[in-house]
Amino acid sequence: MKSPLLTLPGAVPAEGVDEGVAAHYGELFREQRALADGTGFVDLSHRGVVAVTGQDRLSWLHLLLTQHVSDLPVGESTEALILSAHGHIEHALYLVDDGTTVWAHVEPGTQDALIAYLESMKFFYQVEVADRTAEFAVVHLPAGSIAEVPESAVVRETAYGRDLFLPRAELESYAGKAGPAAGLLAYEALRVEHHRPRLGFETDHRTIPHELGWIGTAVHLQKGCYRGQETVARVQNLGKPPRRLVFLHLDGSEVHLPAHGTEIQLADEGPEGRRIGFITTSVRHHELGPVALALVKRNVPVDARLLAGETAAAQEVVVEP
Repeated sequence: MKSPLLTLPGAVPAEGVDEGVAAHYGELFREQRALADGTGFVDLSHRGVVAVTGQDRLSWLHLLLTQHVSDLPVGESTEALILSAHGHIEHALYLVDDGTTVWAHVEPGTQDALIAYLESMKFFYQVEVADRTAEFAVVHLPAGSIAEVPESAVVRETAYGRDLFLPRAELESYAGKAGPAAGLLAYEALRVEHHRPRLGFETDHRTIPHELGWIGTAVHLQKGCYRGQETVARVQNLGKPPRRLVFLHLDGSEVHLPAHGTEIQLADEGPEGRRIGFITTSVRHHELGPVALALVKRNVPVDARLLAGETAAAQEVVVEP
């Protein structure tokens, strides 16, 4: 859905999966610094919004999600995954229950497939699943923000700020009260800094939760009864996920950032060496310079120098090998 905030001064539209909101408003680093300082907001109104109502909503979701939500307190936020039968990540949900409804925002364009799966699993449970994307827009306020939150919004509080499920009709008027707008590139730069994985960027068709460090934040190891649990338990017990997420400091002399999917080789083997991973997200950070997240094979030495395409990269451990 195309955001009305694309009419704000300096707005440059995002592309690809994030089409519909602003990539930036003309001052990328200023926008990053504002978010880091706890001011401004990010328009995430292109994300899907799914609502689950009914008296069985929490107990039912508990059976389907990787997270323990059967006793989720009102107003407490969490995140969860839906896995395939083989334990591969299919959906990522960012949740909060307001006492009558579980609200979740998901990656743009994934809500239809998610709802189709949820509908197929309703059986005799007293639940209703609805796509509320046309009615509600997601707005992010950074940690430390003192911006007023409308009474009409449902708030999802996290360590990184607040996600508002805001009536879409109020988006444009709220933007005038929430402070300076920051684009998605600023939001993504801080996401990479904090090593936070994103579905469709850090994941591919065979990604499992252990590879990205989603254990603990999105996967509860003391619950069962969800699809793909056997894979999670096996990897947890053996301690050997096939790949691991790393944070990369990229050579700042390169003009272009390595794109998503850029192959990674060991620097000692050169650009023609064997493929040991790939770039998942690369950004320009206002303090750290060019940085990236990447997936590499588990047995790659943690001190190995890497090449992302032709760009030299030094790694920091995110997921222990």
